[in-house]
Amino acid sequence: MIKISPLQKIKKEIEIPSDKSISHRALMISSLSKGKTRIRNFLQSHDTLITLNCFKKLNVGITYKKKDKEVIINSGGSYFDAPKKLNLYSGESGTTIRLISGILAGQRFISCLSAAPSLEKRPMKRITFPLRLMGADIQGREEAGNEYPPLSIKPVKGLHSIIYKTPVASAQIKSAIIFASLFSKGITKIKEPFISRDHTERMLKFFGAKLKKQSGYILVEKSKLKTPGEILIPGDFSSAAFFVTLGLILKNSELRVKNVGLNSTRTGLIPALKSMGAKIRILHKNRSYFEPYGDILIESSSLKGITIKQEDIPLMIDEIPLLMICACFARGTTKIYGLKELRVKETDRITSMVYNLKKAGQDIETKSYKSGKETNWMVKIKGGKRIRPAEFKSFSDHRTAMSLIIFALASEKGGGIDDIECINKSFPGFISIVDSL
Repeated sequence: MIKISPLQKIKKEIEIPSDKSISHRALMISSLSKGKTRIRNFLQSHDTLITLNCFKKLNVGITYKKKDKEVIINSGGSYFDAPKKLNLYSGESGTTIRLISGILAGQRFISCLSAAPSLEKRPMKRITFPLRLMGADIQGREEAGNEYPPLSIKPVKGLHSIIYKTPVASAQIKSAIIFASLFSKGITKIKEPFISRDHTERMLKFFGAKLKKQSGYILVEKSKLKTPGEILIPGDFSSAAFFVTLGLILKNSELRVKNVGLNSTRTGLIPALKSMGAKIRILHKNRSYFEPYGDILIESSSLKGITIKQEDIPLMIDEIPLLMICACFARGTTKIYGLKELRVKETDRITSMVYNLKKAGQDIETKSYKSGKETNWMVKIKGGKRIRPAEFKSFSDHRTAMSLIIFALASEKGGGIDDIECINKSFPGFISIVDSL
């Protein structure tokens, strides 16, 4: 058990690591683009290095400069050589396996995408089904009406366009289809029930893809990508959000987080927190790059309970555990709807957060409700309850672990947690920043 000592206050400027989602996509899209691309400020985490190793096995020319946080990619274009070993290992990275499936669907060789045990439990039919509609030969392990890793992909004579409405708002589903569309005949049209993060679309346009948005659809057609020569990865908002939350709920504190990605399809937590009464300001916003970025200034705030609607969730899907933390420190009741997708992350994050916050004496409950024909989930939190010191369980989930550490740091009671190794999946420097505070 690792001890967490509470903080009294913080007044500091910090920088957080680069964006995980954008780092994944920079590797993939640079590998699809003819020429030399220099990726600056690349995130060095378990997940992103899994993606890097996959493209090395596909014989893409990759030079990884760990000390400089740079990756240089020399690629011949969108078609790769067959790997010496058919198996490409995805580790625990859902982004890797789902996005690369769309790319491999258009290749000219057989491949297999294997996964770590935790990822083998995550559903893949959401991508295999639309890819098969496009003519792809992709199969997963079938179980209880769904498909799971490993995935096998065989070459086909050609892919074709589709018109597809995704069943859930998911950047991973959308991106898998978009990548396959780069190899497809015709124009593919994709529509989501709600907007999800658009890093794939932004970066592909930056690399010259034939992609646009029209009448609520994303339109994509076969494209030859051209490298811009260099790409800079901004700071990860999802990583910054842990310290944004800490700055708000810790008394007598002020924190500035520098050079953070501020893509509006990613930062849904900010308007939600502002509606709770959070003192948050955006400074030095740079809009000229393909991804906007700037500084976030946070002050200790008196928060109040609010209701979060289902359609707001895709814009802050990774930050929901932190929103639960804020709700515990807020006056009144917070209700958060539309949490079905949290059931199929690295762990069931509804269960992991409810279990731990109840151990700390918090008034939190979850229940199901009908959303159209499907069952969805919500949580209800009554804030302002006395916090008990607790020994938390991470459930081997990086976001659960980091959220609970933030909770303990601000609780005046501290606590403990069983595992922090899982944090390296997305934010290897998290503990170092916490120690620096």
